[in-house]
Amino acid sequence: MAPERTYLAIDIGAESGRAIAAGLNGDKLTLREVHRFDNQPVRLPDGLHWDVLRLWNEIKSGIAAAVNSGAKLDGIGLDTWGVDFALLDRAGALLSNPFHYRDNRTDGMMEEAFRRVPRQQVFGQTGIQFMQINSLYQLLAMVLAESPLLDVARTFLTIPDLFNYWLSGEIACEFTNATTTQCFDPRRRVWAIPLLDALSIPSQIFLPVVQPGTVLGKLLPGVADEVGSAPIPVLLPACHDTGSAVAAVPAEENDFAWISSGTWSILGCETGEPCVNAQALEYNFTNEGGVLGTWRLSKNIMGLWLVQECKRIWAHHGESLSYDEITRLAAEARPFQAVIDADDSSFLHPGDMPIRIQAFCQRTGQVVPHSKGEIVRVTLESIALKYRLVLEQLEELTGKQLEPIHIIGGGTKNRLLSQLTADCTGRKCITGPVEATAIGNILMQAIGLGHLGSLPEARAMVRTSFIPEVFVPTDVDGWDEAYATLKRLMR
Repeated sequence: MAPERTYLAIDIGAESGRAIAAGLNGDKLTLREVHRFDNQPVRLPDGLHWDVLRLWNEIKSGIAAAVNSGAKLDGIGLDTWGVDFALLDRAGALLSNPFHYRDNRTDGMMEEAFRRVPRQQVFGQTGIQFMQINSLYQLLAMVLAESPLLDVARTFLTIPDLFNYWLSGEIACEFTNATTTQCFDPRRRVWAIPLLDALSIPSQIFLPVVQPGTVLGKLLPGVADEVGSAPIPVLLPACHDTGSAVAAVPAEENDFAWISSGTWSILGCETGEPCVNAQALEYNFTNEGGVLGTWRLSKNIMGLWLVQECKRIWAHHGESLSYDEITRLAAEARPFQAVIDADDSSFLHPGDMPIRIQAFCQRTGQVVPHSKGEIVRVTLESIALKYRLVLEQLEELTGKQLEPIHIIGGGTKNRLLSQLTADCTGRKCITGPVEATAIGNILMQAIGLGHLGSLPEARAMVRTSFIPEVFVPTDVDGWDEAYATLKRLMR
């Protein structure tokens, strides 16, 4: 019998991070959270930033917690969100605190980019959904501001690449996160140098990419001493959190859709090659790298960010409600009072989200929701409606009916949204596992170390280790009319 293996997944999302120790024994995977921490941006005079030094301390605290609990770790893997980045100087030092993708410096940058390179050419070279948060437009904002950082930068690293460098001393750009930047050519599998050059972005700072499953190195001696561990191998999982989450989808069939549900919702399917054509451009879909030769044809949807911001604003005004309480209020509210486009630009930046949702309804001539339950009900129904739209477009692009819908990630805790999704789409929805990102991270460590042999084997382990919940359509009345309203609002 194979010995039990133990891995540590460090999974950092836009709202929180966690360190999860996992035991692999036979065909079972067990998880144990050893550390959890908040991830809050910091506003400085020059804009909104990530607090990467505090996150670095939390990463080390997570490793120390696992070691102090008695875990003998076979590997460590780290994943985060996409698009944001750090710049290093020639000595490998961090040049400045990385910006947060919700900073407003990218306002108007897509239009500026298209003045220099036509939109269809940008998509042809990158195959990525147009969003102003993408690394490409962050870099263009630096070019236009004549940022001195670009003059001294020698290396571009996405956020997980930075932390992996600090863990192991090895500088590398991991594939799945590199593909989120809109600076990478998915068909040629290299950085989109002609595009970068056309936008005056220094292309020499981009390193060759490294595939998930690679053993990057071992913990630096100084880090190992600080956390009280042996020199544990540091592996590259899918360093983009969605890439890791999709690796953990417990699917048996091939033609399934998935939703990674959290701060963002990302809806897509798995493909063998990127889909870069006129229809994908028209629908604004993205092609991001997956694990073991797969691609994710998908689209970002604003997701539970809207609810998170509502919760934050209400707490700021002295009304601290749990997510369970907020969801209960939404479940009790009258359905179909109004529809919002969850991806409207007015919802992107931090701010008074309840007021923004009400303002959207007012300017589009709809009933304005007033109570907390009404505001969140409108939001959750509108997210489900956007799922339906994106699913229809995805099926048109692939020529396949995609069923069931696997919903993974922390957003599966919102059972109301899962039921609304089943009702709105008319499809069976299978939810779980909640910690899909950490699980996928761990599975890729196991594959990289030769402890698991393939992606199907890894997914079979997920099915035997975690019990899903199934939602079937039960109340379909009213959805077609609401869907027509959404499409009218988007014209």
